[in-house]
Amino acid sequence: MKEQSSGLYAQEMAERGFLAIAFDPSTTGESGGSPRYMTSPSMNSEDFMAAVDYLSNREDVDAERIGGVVDPVPDDAPDFVKGYYSYYKTKRGYHPRSLNSTDGWMAVSFQELLNQPILAWASEIANPVLMIHGSRAHSLYFSQDAYKKLTGDNKELPVIPGATHTDLYDNFQFIPFERIASFFDESL
Repeated sequence: MKEQSSGLYAQEMAERGFLAIAFDPSTTGESGGSPRYMTSPSMNSEDFMAAVDYLSNREDVDAERIGGVVDPVPDDAPDFVKGYYSYYKTKRGYHPRSLNSTDGWMAVSFQELLNQPILAWASEIANPVLMIHGSRAHSLYFSQDAYKKLTGDNKELPVIPGATHTDLYDNFQFIPFERIASFFDESL
């Protein structure tokens, strides 16, 4: 509720010069409508997107400064952020129609995705699965967790020594195309 931590954070950030908003999500607090007193990832995501839409249409808000792309990347940014930057924001992978290269995704747009139980049914996958990951990728744990949930003997998780997440986008030194072709020959 806005009278609790979101209100506290909004007040403190406002005192530090930021425009902030606190609101009661749907079905809670002073919000209207029904049902009441329930939580829903979909409704919650919609509430946050509506708040961003509201702020971005106010004359006293610079819509270009609501979340978005970190540019330039600070020296103390995590390596994976630097890796994304070196791919999407440089000649290496830049494209004028790519949100990763230009203005970036709306900060709240991933909320719905993050709330999904995407590995809940991994054990039911019957098709062959090949997941390729770099040993230095920040997201390696995710593929390892997914791999553990897969059943059967038709799964592979080659971990490429020294490769980061973005190395596997376009770095021929790391991408195991022969292994991929072999997997497809055996599995398709």
